[in-house]
Amino acid sequence: MDLIGLYPTWYESTVGSGWVVAIIATIHVLTSHLSVGAAIFFAYLATRAYRDNRPELVEFIKRYGLFLLVFAYVVGSITGVGIWYSTTVASPRGISALIHSFVWKWATEWVFFVIEVVGVYMIVYLVGKVDRRTHMMITWVFGLASYTTMLIIIGILSFMLWPGKEAWFTEGGYLNGFYGSNTFAHLAMRTAFMFTITAVVGGIIIAGTKDQVFKKEMTRKLSWLGIASVLIGAALFQWYIRTLPDSAHLVMDNRLPNYFVPSLIAVLSACLVYFIVTMLQPRILVTALASIMTVAILVFGLWPEEVARESIRKPYVAGQYLYSNQVIGRDVPGMGIRSEIPLLQEKGVLKTHPFLPEDLREVTSENVVRAGRAIAIIMCSNCHSLDRTGIRPMHHYLGGNSDYKRIKTYLLGALATGNTLYMPQIPLTEEEAEALAVYLASMSDETVAERYARDKSALALVDEEEE
Repeated sequence: MDLIGLYPTWYESTVGSGWVVAIIATIHVLTSHLSVGAAIFFAYLATRAYRDNRPELVEFIKRYGLFLLVFAYVVGSITGVGIWYSTTVASPRGISALIHSFVWKWATEWVFFVIEVVGVYMIVYLVGKVDRRTHMMITWVFGLASYTTMLIIIGILSFMLWPGKEAWFTEGGYLNGFYGSNTFAHLAMRTAFMFTITAVVGGIIIAGTKDQVFKKEMTRKLSWLGIASVLIGAALFQWYIRTLPDSAHLVMDNRLPNYFVPSLIAVLSACLVYFIVTMLQPRILVTALASIMTVAILVFGLWPEEVARESIRKPYVAGQYLYSNQVIGRDVPGMGIRSEIPLLQEKGVLKTHPFLPEDLREVTSENVVRAGRAIAIIMCSNCHSLDRTGIRPMHHYLGGNSDYKRIKTYLLGALATGNTLYMPQIPLTEEEAEALAVYLASMSDETVAERYARDKSALALVDEEEE
């Protein structure tokens, strides 16, 4: 029996599996960028502190490090595990694709992550217990280990958008997949913005300082760091955009939400204003203000960025060969991977999916809605909610249309041929397209299934009379 390699689908009915992954990932991006940016900042401060004999800078590192340990590393570790769990069940073949390509790279990243975690403990708890040179060396090891984790992950994220070199498709090879035209632009842009996050969160630490002279000095340091990182980051963002493939530009021009660009401009402008004002008037910096700015970056900066990053690689989820619905959409000879589209075109999804009730292998008048819903869950639910809430609800795209015959025509004419921007090619047999169309139409009109049954009975009667 010919089967495709799909796993059971995780369908989260309220918000959709995509949003669950996105919410966890956005929080993780905040904590991971903060930990890397702060690690480099600590190395700089420790050097200044021990060279200029400034014990108050060491005390600031200790306080910021303790906050980092509790906030960034605890929350970051929890959301890190959450990303692995949620993406493994939402996109098991996507994770499989990355592991098969970069398993040793990921193992290397974990080694540096362990060094990073041990390092933050040592920075906080060894202040005053080891000599100055040793403590400064620990901060540098901590900073370099943190940045190395980011370097490795950026390579993997860049592969998800587009493999580094075209040769990867025919020859495979770890280096062919890892380093591409946008890898270092991506790394540079994120490096700048991680210092922006470091400067904002640093405000939470320094706001409660009683020494007003030191508060004024550190607030201005953080403000200058923030201003420089916002301006440089905005310029690097333009570089990053220019390195994106044409398909990503096409999606950005046509499919990104309307709020994306205004949201980014607003949050960058707000950050600039915030840093300029706190530099000029350090006394106005209070914990609540810095906390609000942190949340604003999370909601209005990182959330749209993560949505855009996920969107511009559509219809693929990894390596320009694995569709977002987990179907392999093209051959990759270099990795021994073969497209599953020909098998789906020949036999359809209901006969080739390994995890499907046997009574749904054939479409009948009695099971047409159930069969259509099963196809929708398998082929559509990774990106579209089948309910009225959640990620990209399906019924929004139908405009209340309950004409299942017209919907079927669209499914066979656009989706089955792969001629729809942003959507994977979804080969369906005539019966499967009809079942999916009936299910989709029934979202707007519950009588569609009855109408479909009457139409089928009438056609059967005509056939009998002609015979």
